[in-house]
Amino acid sequence: MLMNAPATFIQSYIDDLNDALNQLKPGAALTRIQAAWLGTCLTCILLMNSVCWAKFERASLGDCKVAALSWVFRKASIPWDWLLRLSVVLILKRYGITEGVLAFDESDRARSKSTKRIYKVYKQKHKGSGGYVNGQTIVLLLLVTSSITVPVGFFFYMPDPALKQWDKEDKRLKKSGIAKKDRPIKPERDSAYPTKTEIALGLLKEFKVAHSLIKIKGVLA
Repeated sequence: MLMNAPATFIQSYIDDLNDALNQLKPGAALTRIQAAWLGTCLTCILLMNSVCWAKFERASLGDCKVAALSWVFRKASIPWDWLLRLSVVLILKRYGITEGVLAFDESDRARSKSTKRIYKVYKQKHKGSGGYVNGQTIVLLLLVTSSITVPVGFFFYMPDPALKQWDKEDKRLKKSGIAKKDRPIKPERDSAYPTKTEIALGLLKEFKVAHSLIKIKGVLA
């Protein structure tokens, strides 16, 4: 399928998003180029059911180059956190949602076995094959309502490498008969690698600040 302009409803969404950004902070709206880029990407995701710069380039018959699409994503000063927050606000307003239940979920996403450059990627047990693969774990916060369920927050979880290495070595020494007093002391957790519980509490706090008018009837985890 070929694409040379954003879908009409996607363009309307971006216009509404820019209005909300300007209301939040004058001058914070997306530039013309950033808005066009976002419209192109969202339309391509809809058509391709994929996030892939090469597929996007083919869909535009080469008008949108891989290098240019990737550069905007990596380098442009786009307020990503505000885009997610305001997008949720627009959706809740569109559907007239004033209450719901918050639910936590997590998803393991297998990546290439050799990759080390993807954010928060680590060695995971692959359920399908029983082996191991590099992957990511995403902790999701969902708002469940009578009409829709919408993701309202997320965070990448990764085990603390130092703690993981200590646990592996501690088990080896314990199996060898080494007394606990002679084994290395458990290191403190690095704050850069929060637990899933800590992540969940952080997402709850962020939701409360961003959507204080939404009545929460319960939290599931």
